[in-house]
This record gives sequence, structure tokens and C-alpha cells, in this order.
Amino acid sequence: MGYVAVKGGTHAIEESLKRMQFERLKSNKVLDVDVIEAGMRGLIDQVMSESSFYSEQLAALAIKQAEGNPEEAVFLLRAYRSTLPRKHYSRTIQPEEMRVERRISASFKDIPGGQILGASADYSHRMLDFDLMEETEADVRSWLQDFASGEGAEFIEAAESRLPKVLDYLRKEGLIADCPTDHTEPDDVTRTSLTFPASRSEKLQILTRGQTGAVTSLAYAVIRGYGMIHPTVGELRVGQLPIYLENPLHPTHDEDDAYYIGEIKVTEVEMLVPATVEKENGHKELQLAFGYGLCFGQNETKAIAMSILDKSLEAGDKSVPTQNEEFVLYHIDSVESTGFISHLKMPHYVTFQSKLNDVRKTRKIQSKETEEE
Repeated sequence: MGYVAVKGGTHAIEESLKRMQFERLKSNKVLDVDVIEAGMRGLIDQVMSESSFYSEQLAALAIKQAEGNPEEAVFLLRAYRSTLPRKHYSRTIQPEEMRVERRISASFKDIPGGQILGASADYSHRMLDFDLMEETEADVRSWLQDFASGEGAEFIEAAESRLPKVLDYLRKEGLIADCPTDHTEPDDVTRTSLTFPASRSEKLQILTRGQTGAVTSLAYAVIRGYGMIHPTVGELRVGQLPIYLENPLHPTHDEDDAYYIGEIKVTEVEMLVPATVEKENGHKELQLAFGYGLCFGQNETKAIAMSILDKSLEAGDKSVPTQNEEFVLYHIDSVESTGFISHLKMPHYVTFQSKLNDVRKTRKIQSKETEEE
């Protein structure tokens, strides 16, 4: 069930909106959209992922309007997304074509192409940097100039590379099942309501749109014992994926006839999960299965959590909350869950008075029975 904003008491609402505007402007400071876009990369990536809408500029605008509240920013961006016409469909994206900026494996030390740490806070001390309070644009220009003339050149060169997938080597050894391409047209949960049992395309779409905190929490519950043993990151990639459109006048399957329209930054995770499979005569065999996650932007925690839930939902044991697709998919959506909780602030005068009358009536009956005794 979806909840949206409602209006009533026009004058009071107008004054409330003015007060909200005052709270945003009372410091006499204007937070430029381009400043948000330049300096809040993590928040922008989160909002784009949960909105299913790739636009760093509009995500920054939504963040400004929402005063940094990611849930409200997602609501705004999804609402805007729903007004846009869908004119074209891109060709199917091949993750192997990613221009890799960051690529690690927790399963293997030495991987073809090497580990690329890229940009990550994983290796920092997580201590407040008070120097940032005095940072100036001149400092930024100086640092960037030094970086570009030193290690930065190597980083830019590495970001141009296209690297083989780690799991492909396990497939060649027969240690993990092949994953043939499924050409079935995917379901679209933004156009048709979710039904159960959900298709794999619906599950993956809702997982990648899910609220980052909710997806992470449920994945944490999985590895704490709700249905899965400890998984291992086979490969995590962050990089740019090219987008191509068919010739709108003469659609063909010729690669040379497609139009390149740009790139999107994504995070992709392939998670390895040990699985015990029962063979003939009750013999059990240990095999490797995998879960998959892909999100807009550099959104590593969510992509990892998504891959864990992807594999967990495949088990389908409804007695286990994290394997119950209805439980998981209905409760991780940012707009649905936030809207339902927020609707509790709306007037419930009639329903509450009805409950209050029931309480009074019950007490009156109990009081009368007590007197008769």
C-alpha cells in the first residue's frame, strides 16, 4: 500500500511550508547544487540507487530541497521520474565492458589484472579531519595539480582498463555453475504491481531500489544465522558502464550500428556462498553458489547486502524471514516504508475516537459488573 502527501487546512499548511523555507534559509547561506554534486558523492549515489533514476545533478537538487534528508530526496526524485516519458530502451548492458576504477576480491589474493583498491574509506582510520574546516579552493587546486602529476596519472590509466571476471575462472574449473544469458524480457515493478511468487528480475529490481539501511540490516540478519552461512566476496567492482541505443529508424543487432549515449557509474558484486547439495544415496557434496548485486554509483555496502539477499531469497523457506520474498521485498522499499510510517502523523480523528469510545464502553461495562458483585 502506498501513501502520498495529502492537503487540508490550506492557510495552516501554507504557513507550515513558509516555516520550513525559513528553517532552510535562516543561516543566510545558499547551498549551491553544484557544490552538493561535487562534495556529497556518497549521498548522491544512495539517492540515485533508491530512486532508480541516474542523474547526479537532479539527485543533488533533491538533496538540497530535502535539506539532506535522503528519504525525502528519494521521494522527490521518484515523483519526478514518474512524470517522464520512456522514449527508448538501451541495449542490454554487459558488465564485462566496465571501465574499472576499483576492483577487489576477498576470496583470492592474486586475481587476473590484480587487486585495484581505488577510492574507498575502508583503509582509513575513520578519524575526524579537522583540517577540512579550513579547506579553501586554492588548497583544492594545489592538491589536484600535485595528484595529476604524480600517482593520479596511474589511477586514470587503470580506470580505462577492462578486466576479466574472477568467477569466470571458477566456471572454467567447473567449481561454479554456468550462468547462461536469459533473453526473457524483464518485469518492471515501476509499471506493474509486484505479484508473488516474484520473478528474478522483480527481486533484483526491488533490491537495487531498496532503502540502503533496510537492505543492509536484513543482509546482516542473514549472515548472523537467519538462513545462510558466512559468504565471501568473489569480486567487487566499481566503474563506468557504456550505454548504447539501437538506431531508432532502423533497429538492428549490429554492434556497429548502435548509438553510444554515455556511461553510468555502478557497483557490481558477485558473492560466493558455500552450499551443501544432496546427491544420490544421501551423499552430500559441498558446492559454490553465488548471489548478485548491482547498484547505481559507488554503493558498495548496499551492493554486497543485495547479493546476500539475492541468494537468501533463492532458498525460499517462508519460515525464515530473510528467505521470505514477501517479507523482504515489501519492507525494504524507501518510499513505501517511510510513507506508511509518516502517514501516522496524518489526522486519525475518526478512527481514534471510535477506539476511544470502545475503551470507554468496555470500562463502563466492567465497572457495572464490579458493582453488581
